[in-house]
Amino acid sequence: MDHYLDLRLRADPELPPHQLMDALFARLHRALVHGSHRDIGLSFPDARQGPRVSLGSRLRLHGTATALARLDPPSWLVGMKDHVDAVAGVLAVPEAASVIAVRRVQAKSNVDRLRRRQMKRKGWTSAEATAAIPDSAAENLDLPFLTVRSQSTGQTFRLFVRQHSMPSVATGEFNGYGLSTEATLPLF
Repeated sequence: MDHYLDLRLRADPELPPHQLMDALFARLHRALVHGSHRDIGLSFPDARQGPRVSLGSRLRLHGTATALARLDPPSWLVGMKDHVDAVAGVLAVPEAASVIAVRRVQAKSNVDRLRRRQMKRKGWTSAEATAAIPDSAAENLDLPFLTVRSQSTGQTFRLFVRQHSMPSVATGEFNGYGLSTEATLPLF
């Protein structure tokens, strides 16, 4: 991960930034899946946590110069060119960069699904599952998210993202969302 490419959303009076980020991410997801890019990760340098969570208006792609060139951003940015600036093209990562992990976090928010699972696994009745798993068991995450439509299943869901500092560099593959369960990315 020695190079990066920043994509910055332009302000649009008609569309909020989170909708533009969702659209940009959808195009990136398609490009990563169709090109089988397992060597490109992503981060959100302007992400905010706290009371007003947001992924910000910048998406950073990480990889080697060759991998980022192979991704060919102009081809998958069709339809977004009026909304996105590629800031300065592919650049080398600064040497003083620290390390960050960008991970997907899944909430256990669908209590009906949890109940059905326990009914199947443990042979519980509907009443037993409802008593064991109350509606209050739903987990709510206070993390920024993208609204994504899966290329494989066609389902729409929220992809919650947690970014946090790591003590050391770790390598690994990235999935079709540009995320990894083990790899880290440079933070600068």
